[in-house]
Amino acid sequence: MSEQQHALNYMNYLAIDELLSLQRPVSEGPEHDEMLFITIHQVYELWFQQLLHELEQAQRQMLEVRTQDVLATLNRVKMILAVCIRQVDVLVTMTPLQFSTFRSRLESASGFQSAQFRELEAILGRRDGRFASHLLPQHREKVEKRMLEPSLWDSALAYLDACDFAMPAQILNRDFSKPYEADDRVLAAVLEVYRSGHQAGLVCEQLVDIEVSLREWRFRHVMMVERTIGTQQGTGGSSGVGYLASTLQHPHSFPELWQARESF
Repeated sequence: MSEQQHALNYMNYLAIDELLSLQRPVSEGPEHDEMLFITIHQVYELWFQQLLHELEQAQRQMLEVRTQDVLATLNRVKMILAVCIRQVDVLVTMTPLQFSTFRSRLESASGFQSAQFRELEAILGRRDGRFASHLLPQHREKVEKRMLEPSLWDSALAYLDACDFAMPAQILNRDFSKPYEADDRVLAAVLEVYRSGHQAGLVCEQLVDIEVSLREWRFRHVMMVERTIGTQQGTGGSSGVGYLASTLQHPHSFPELWQARESF
């Protein structure tokens, strides 16, 4: 093979040929709008991968008490979520009738089966073994591993403690496989963070912004599904809009940051 063929270039660095071969419609024709449906969801999975990558970095930076780096990384997470929200605008250009031309060909395939989104929920604090039970074994293992590790809020509490806003030892050393339960002592420390003017307060606000963005994405997703299939059952056996709407009621990932609003 020639030196020119070995040389790194845009196409082989980004594996463009392979990337553009991964959109494989199953409808006959294929139906024009299935390409958009596949592309949008593949791009979501790429963003989920990047979000996990960035959140892991934020956790490391928190443990090293690198406040400016934490702020920059969490801001990037927020910007990625903003892109995810805007992608819904592209998807809703596909009308219900257009979606119906290939929906039946999806069989049991459903966004409910996104292992990376389950990992994202786990790193944000969700602890529920049932929500990974339907995944393939190799994917279920990754989600279950995430649920044994500190959540983003656990890392944030360790960071605040290192910034001299004392956290209870039993909270810092808790069993991370269990759901986090709000604690009045943590709330008191969070209020001290905000009132002190310390930059850690900016970190707390970035976390609030991230949760707001994630909830906005969930809401836009629910509205998109409802305008597309109404109250029909979702693919993959989910209840569709009913299930998605229930996710809007998930407990806050950072409960004391929201409780603090009542004491300002």
